[in-house]
Amino acid sequence: MRRPFALLAGILLVGTCALPASAADGDEGFTIKDPRITESSGLAASRQHPGIYWTHNDQDKGAYLYAVDSSTGETVATITMTGVGTPRDVEAISMGPNNELWVGDIGDNDGLQWPYVWIYRLPEPKTLKDQTIRATQYVVKYSDGSRDAESMAVHPKTGRVYIIDKQEEGGHLYEGPAELSPSGANVFKPTVPVDLWATDAAFSPDGGTLAVRGYLGGIAYDWNGGKLKRLDRISVPLGTQGESVTYTPDGTKLLLGSEGADSEVVAKDAPAAGSSDSSSGSGSSASSDDDGNGPDGNLKVGALAVVVACVVLFGLRRLFRRG
Repeated sequence: MRRPFALLAGILLVGTCALPASAADGDEGFTIKDPRITESSGLAASRQHPGIYWTHNDQDKGAYLYAVDSSTGETVATITMTGVGTPRDVEAISMGPNNELWVGDIGDNDGLQWPYVWIYRLPEPKTLKDQTIRATQYVVKYSDGSRDAESMAVHPKTGRVYIIDKQEEGGHLYEGPAELSPSGANVFKPTVPVDLWATDAAFSPDGGTLAVRGYLGGIAYDWNGGKLKRLDRISVPLGTQGESVTYTPDGTKLLLGSEGADSEVVAKDAPAAGSSDSSSGSGSSASSDDDGNGPDGNLKVGALAVVVACVVLFGLRRLFRRG
């Protein structure tokens, strides 16, 4: 009996090592099952609660945030924000430093040109339960006039807030003040072009890469201290109103969400990082094992082999089932 036991243990060990950490956390994609969430417009991965993703409707009956368990698709907590006005068009959510949630009420539903928009900041609760949390509200104006925007990202190292305006021909990255003030207006200024009709954006956990998505595709940029360098294209699910993007906490996957009842959140491999130094929050360093050599490279090869085997066994069946 020792040899079968040893063989079984070996198989289990190899299987455990080959699977990415995110798979164990349920971060391989999921369906949002809460019937209240029909216009999910943003996603943010929790760092305190593995497998939990925060989302919101772009228009809701109140100032609500929902914590969704990616292993089940069920909502496990609802936050009601106080200390803010009546939300108008909430389009983005981001996790900043110190486990703080940032919410972007930055859209212009019904084509209205708001003279200012709002951003809310609140601590992520340590306990997941329905509760009320007081948020800080910030007034935001743009230096070049009112903008329609759906993309907001908070740098995980510096805590600086960035917005990308939504223009079909491509928009700009807008940089906020180093520290937002709850009194008076916070002026955001355009810095560099973004070659996309952007619906959401997210920083990688190390702050070295900025992922921007739209309806038909996405672009990964090397952050490069805010001087964006294009890295790679991001494939997005088609046939849906694609509204959100976030990284998994380990940075290996991008999760892409859309609006609608029972909306699906699809996982994609995250693009390779750039070569800038990310230790200061201004870039990302490339791994010496990106060529597939070394322990990390071998792990990637092993995981790839598992994926290929699954494709061979189940690919056609899955394809026909979708058709």
